[in-house]
Amino acid sequence: MTQGTLKIHTENILPIIKRWLYSDKDIFVRELVSNACDALRKLQILRDQNLADIKDEELKIELVIDKEARTLQFIDTGLGMTAEEVEKYIAQIAFSGAEEFMNKYQSGEKEQIIGHFGLGFYSAYMVAEKVTIDTLSYQTSAEAAFWSCAGSSDYLLEKGTRTSRGTTITLHVQEDEFLEENRLREILQRYCLFLPYPIYLNGARINEQDPLWLKNSADCTEKEYLDFYHTLYPLEPDPIFWIHLNIDIPFHLQGILYFPKLTKRFDWNKSNIQLFVNRVFVSESCKDLIPDFLMCLRGAIDSPDIPLNVSRSSLQMDRTVRQLSSHISKKVADKLAALHQSDREKFLAAWPEIEMIVKLGMLQDEKFYARAKDFLVWQTTTDTWTTLDGKTGTVFYTSDAHASILEIYKEKEVLLSTSPIDTHLFSSLERKLSLKFQRVDGALDESLLDASREKNILDAEGKTESSRIADFFRKVLPGMEIEAKSLASNTLPAFLIVDENTRRMRDAMALSGHNMPAFQAKTTFVINTNNSLIESLYQLHTSQPELAHDVAHHLYDLSLLAQKEIDPASMTSFINRSTQVLEKLLRPSRSDR
Repeated sequence: MTQGTLKIHTENILPIIKRWLYSDKDIFVRELVSNACDALRKLQILRDQNLADIKDEELKIELVIDKEARTLQFIDTGLGMTAEEVEKYIAQIAFSGAEEFMNKYQSGEKEQIIGHFGLGFYSAYMVAEKVTIDTLSYQTSAEAAFWSCAGSSDYLLEKGTRTSRGTTITLHVQEDEFLEENRLREILQRYCLFLPYPIYLNGARINEQDPLWLKNSADCTEKEYLDFYHTLYPLEPDPIFWIHLNIDIPFHLQGILYFPKLTKRFDWNKSNIQLFVNRVFVSESCKDLIPDFLMCLRGAIDSPDIPLNVSRSSLQMDRTVRQLSSHISKKVADKLAALHQSDREKFLAAWPEIEMIVKLGMLQDEKFYARAKDFLVWQTTTDTWTTLDGKTGTVFYTSDAHASILEIYKEKEVLLSTSPIDTHLFSSLERKLSLKFQRVDGALDESLLDASREKNILDAEGKTESSRIADFFRKVLPGMEIEAKSLASNTLPAFLIVDENTRRMRDAMALSGHNMPAFQAKTTFVINTNNSLIESLYQLHTSQPELAHDVAHHLYDLSLLAQKEIDPASMTSFINRSTQVLEKLLRPSRSDR
């Protein structure tokens, strides 16, 4: 048996970090500024614990560009390092100074220390051929230390020249891009806008405000929420409303989530919430942290408990992330429920923007469904609002507020179905509630009939007038399912019943992108025997059978058109047939001249 120790070839580690560890070169700015921020925070902790005699010097970070020398300097007034600490924290790759510091000086504020993996400093070699460090420790009688490395495993450590506490990191930059002030400002505003210490670029202050999520929601004004939203999304219109998150147990999380105004171009698969860890921007995507149905929300989330990969550029899925996702879903539901209770007018005004979010959540998340079912609202065809609370039996709905078939539903409450996922939602709700959802043309409800006016007197051949009317239309429309019914309303002459179940199947296929032109929902053409047009048409069929035939077919076409069931390919024949019917109707008028 042989035992050994894994060996790392240090001459190969820097090229690996340079090429593979970080996805974007500009991350080096974030990492070096974060390290400087940690140095300032550590100094504050020591001062607060009376472990360091610190003068009231401004705690700040400066970036200085020198195009002629092709250098970029990161200068901080933090606690600095001794030569021994430089060897310990810089020369030992992946040794986390932040972690050691927190183990030694437990402050109870772990969220304020950014560093973790001890690799951030080496991101500098993505853009620099040489890096130097000139640093002076806060410790009494400490000497300045100077470290230099040209990207190999060899480095130089000697006495430094810095005379004031802190650290100066100088990058000898290879690429012109990172010597341009505008480019550096853009990177700083992206990653470091909310860091707690002043950051200057060539003397100009970059970060002027603290993130709003640090304030208590009760202390925030509407203007502050809107201004912060436009800081994150400068070109976007005002959001509808927002949710302020401040969670301490079982994990630490702060943030503000905004409900934006949605457009047809909105990408539901793209996360728009910015992820921060200890006020440092990490990613513009919280896809694993946010439930799918909340992907359209915008805003910012900050948590020290979010597990990141080594490069701090993406999440690592674990139990904490799943808990955070569940808790965010709960907070959104609680906010909507509270708004529905306290400001119903505002809630209803926002409903067109949020209904898709709510309905998706009810379909995807059972816990969200349990909270949302009480504020699932529906507008009716009479411009009132209702919920499903207390409803039993059949619930009627329509997707067209101006549908002609609504004439026979004047005495009924009819919900307006405006979302493309309502078909799925109805099926889900039917499994959970004692309800049956039926579109107004999905079936002929018994309550719409008037049995007292049924034309059921038998003639000499043993047939009723209703059956003869139906027979007439069957000759006009062979193969079509025909029913002649005595409706309570006289207004509508005829309409098409599109079977609820087969239509739902068709709609579901269309929504999922499956084009099945051969698939047809089951249909029935219903004739209203109490309508005056039907009565005249039936009388006409004996005296002018050809004209009666054309009018009957035209009536069927009008029903298809009114219910948006007409095949676009049939529009030409419909128009031609309409013209022919008009010509036949006007022909007697011309002969009288």
